[in-house]
Formats: sequence, structure tokens, C-alpha cells
Amino acid sequence: MPIFEYQCTSCGKEFEILVRASSPAPACPACSGSELRKKLSAFATISASASSQAQLPEACQSCGNPGGPGACAFGAN
Repeated sequence: MPIFEYQCTSCGKEFEILVRASSPAPACPACSGSELRKKLSAFATISASASSQAQLPEACQSCGNPGGPGACAFGAN
């Protein structure tokens, strides 16, 4: 279920909305207008390359929590 960014052509309000395949056409939350312009937005990806792995913290040595050392209560004394 992707999140799309829209701009209302009536009032200019920009907003994001989760769009399902079965969802009705979205309306502006500010003015209830239906004339919307879909905006081009950036998206995030996770790469398995070595350079991206170097930016992630190491797993906690006590429990393996991917949040890194100190992310769980096992390592705290």
C-alpha cells in the first residue's frame, strides 16, 4: 500500500495519503476538493551493498538486536 503525495488545485494544500487498490478517489482534507495533482516524491530503499552495510550499527552482542549496542536491556548494568 503506497503513500502518495498530492496537491489540491483549489486551495494549494499539500498532503500525503495511504492509497489502497480498493480506495475511492482521495479528496483534499482542507477543502474537500477533488481536483488533485499527484506530486513526484522520493522513496527510500535498502541496499545490500557493502557501503550501505557500513552505515548500519552493529548488532547488540548480548541479544542480537539490530538496533545496536545498548538497544536492549540485556547489556545495561
